[in-house]
Amino acid sequence: MICHGFKGGIGTASRKLTAEQGGYTVGVLVQCNYGSRRELRIAGVPVGQEIPDLVPCIANNDPLPPNSPAQRCADGNRAGGDAPEQGSIIVVVATDAPLLPHQLKRIATRVSLGIGREGGFGGNTSGDIFIAFSTANPRAWFNDQSVTDVKMLPNDRISPLFQATAQATEAAITNALLGAETTTGANDLRVYAMPVDRMLSAMKKYGRLP
Repeated sequence: MICHGFKGGIGTASRKLTAEQGGYTVGVLVQCNYGSRRELRIAGVPVGQEIPDLVPCIANNDPLPPNSPAQRCADGNRAGGDAPEQGSIIVVVATDAPLLPHQLKRIATRVSLGIGREGGFGGNTSGDIFIAFSTANPRAWFNDQSVTDVKMLPNDRISPLFQATAQATEAAITNALLGAETTTGANDLRVYAMPVDRMLSAMKKYGRLP
């Protein structure tokens, strides 16, 4: 998994609404393998532009094909050309808010807002899969009654869940990047983990941290 030019993978995050908003929780799980380095944003900071090196490289000494854009790790990692937006991201949203299927479909569409905040824009070759489900109304579909009741949140109260979905998606992608480790995989391709110290320096540079 390569996410915005760094090692990606699985990430999770959640947001809990206030009691006035219902106290519901939104949890997000992402598998991120998408995005270009230059577009990476964390809390609005262009982290990808601040860390232009540590690009994926070939961890062997075999000759590279002519005109290959790849570089060998042994040659010293340097800033490289930005890879095109490609790959895929899969996102699962879970909530305990009582939502009906058509409302959950609306929740799923807000995932793309969180991805956009992180710097993704859904390139032509990017495969994006988003699903959402609710744990409310347990066994509503499986009981011995001829008629069953379900609860639903009125649409006028759903906006905080939209915001929570976008925020948790953004945070889950960031957590995937922070939790990843540098990995050498197939064909000796080495993908570097995002250096947390340099990320924090960028956050301080742009005033996001004291």
